[in-house]
Amino acid sequence: MKYMLLIYGDEQALSETERQDCYVESTQLAHQLHSSGQYLAANPLHPTSMATSIRVRDGKRLVTDGPFAETREQLGGYFLIEAKNLDEALAIAAKIPMARKGTVEVRPVIEIAGLPTKQDVENGRQLCSRLGSVLNVPQRVRLRRFLRLRPR
Repeated sequence: MKYMLLIYGDEQALSETERQDCYVESTQLAHQLHSSGQYLAANPLHPTSMATSIRVRDGKRLVTDGPFAETREQLGGYFLIEAKNLDEALAIAAKIPMARKGTVEVRPVIEIAGLPTKQDVENGRQLCSRLGSVLNVPQRVRLRRFLRLRPR
């Protein structure tokens, strides 16, 4: 089963040195998880000062700078893992460095049939790459939009 490990903490709690140490330790954990076949993805997030929120009400977009709600702890990153059960996911979450200073929320992922797979995305990129050599720039842009792929 897939689990999302959402990492929360006070953005101001770590010095730059502590933050870099946390990244190093998190990268080591990601490699350990990859070796055991449990790693799917992980990334830190930019601070909430870089966030933009959007709400759509009655067909109108309301875009605001910053996070949706002010809280003591902010979402700072995530791990997406494969685990046999909640106990195994919790054991992995406890190894995340920010679990010692903040909170790691562990949530099972609902897998919806019909969503693009990683292989679908890679196949689309390969096709786009092959066609890119024979298409002009406007055609490539339209193809990427059609395939809903971002340029590399």
